[in-house]
Amino acid sequence: MSAVSDRLPTFPWDKLEPYKKTAAAHPDGIVDLSVGTPVDPVPELIQKALIDAADSPGYPTVWGTPALRDAITGWVERRLGARGVTHRHVLPIVGSKELVAWLPTQLGLGPGDRVAYPRLAYPTYEVGARLARAEYEVYDDPTELDPRGLKLLWLNSPSNPTGKVLSGQELTRIVAWAREHGVLIFSDECYLELGWEADPVSVLHPDVNGGSYDGIVAVHSLSKRSNLAGYRAAFLAGDPAVLGPLLEIRKHGGMMTSAPTQAAVVAALGDDEHVRVQRDRYAARRTALRGALEAHGFRIEHSEASLYLWATRDESCWATVAHLAELGVLVAPGDFYGEAGARHVRVAFTATDARVEAAVRRLA
Repeated sequence: MSAVSDRLPTFPWDKLEPYKKTAAAHPDGIVDLSVGTPVDPVPELIQKALIDAADSPGYPTVWGTPALRDAITGWVERRLGARGVTHRHVLPIVGSKELVAWLPTQLGLGPGDRVAYPRLAYPTYEVGARLARAEYEVYDDPTELDPRGLKLLWLNSPSNPTGKVLSGQELTRIVAWAREHGVLIFSDECYLELGWEADPVSVLHPDVNGGSYDGIVAVHSLSKRSNLAGYRAAFLAGDPAVLGPLLEIRKHGGMMTSAPTQAAVVAALGDDEHVRVQRDRYAARRTALRGALEAHGFRIEHSEASLYLWATRDESCWATVAHLAELGVLVAPGDFYGEAGARHVRVAFTATDARVEAAVRRLA
C-alpha cells in the first residue's frame, strides 16, 4: 500500500485547512470560493429521469445503454460540430477525475514513457503519470516538447485553473504536430460550455482535426454544465482505436456508470435550456466577483472561460489566501496548480448568490 501512496504528492487541499478555520471564524460565516463544486439544484428533468430509473436491480454495462450512446453522439455532433460520430467513437466514464488519474495505467504506460500537461494544470494529470510510474513534464507550447518517448499529451481548454482558451488555430497546429510524431492527445474540455469572453472549440471539430479522429480523444463532464458532480457522469469521444481497448480494460475493472445515472445523463444531454439557465447564474456571479476583486486591488488574468477567476495582487499566493481568509473568504492558492501559479489565486464563482453577495460586501 505504502509503495503506491509514496508515489503521490501531498494532497494539496490539506494545506488549506488552517485558512479554512480562519475564514469560518468570520461572524457571518465562511464564503468558500476555493473548490469549484456546484451548489445549485440538479434540474428537475434530470432528477425525474434518475428517479424513474431507480428500479435497476441488474448490473449496468460499461459501454452504457444504446440510449446513452445515442445521447452522447447526438450532443457531440450538435454542440461540438463533430461529424460522423458513431457508438464506437464514445465511451461513458465514472466522472472525469478517475479517467485522468488512471488513464496512463490503462494505456499501459510505465517507466521510460512520458506524459506532458500544461505548466499550470489540474494536479491529477501528474498523479496519473505517477501512478503508472511514467515520467511527466509541463509545457508552455506542446509543439516545443521532445516527441521521443512522449506517449500522452494532455490539452486543457478552457483551462483549470486559469480559464485560458486555446484558439481553433492553435488546436489545429497542435493536433497536426502530435499526429506527425505519433503522440496521443487527450483533450480535457470539461468547461467547454462555459465560455465568457471566448468561444471554446473542441478537438473534435472538423476544422481542427481535418475530419479524422485518429490519435485524439476529448474528455467531457456533466458536473459543471448540469450540476451533476454528485452523479459522477462523464464521457470520452474520439478515436475508436483508443476507446475500444479502453472499453475492454474498463469492463474487466468493473468501471461502470450506475443505470440511474445513465438515464439521467440521457435527459441532461438532450436538454439545452437548463444549461443556459445555469450559465446565466454563473455569469452574474462572475461579474459581481470580478468587479469586487478588481476594486479591491486584484488583477484578473485570462479567465475568459471556466468557473474561475485567476487573480493576483503580485504577492505570494499564500499571503493572498491569508488576507482573504481574514475577510472570511476562502480561495485556492495558485501553486496548487504548479509553481508558475505562486503569485495567483483561483477564485471559484460556484457559491450561492447570497454567499457571493457576502463576499462582494467584504471585499468592499
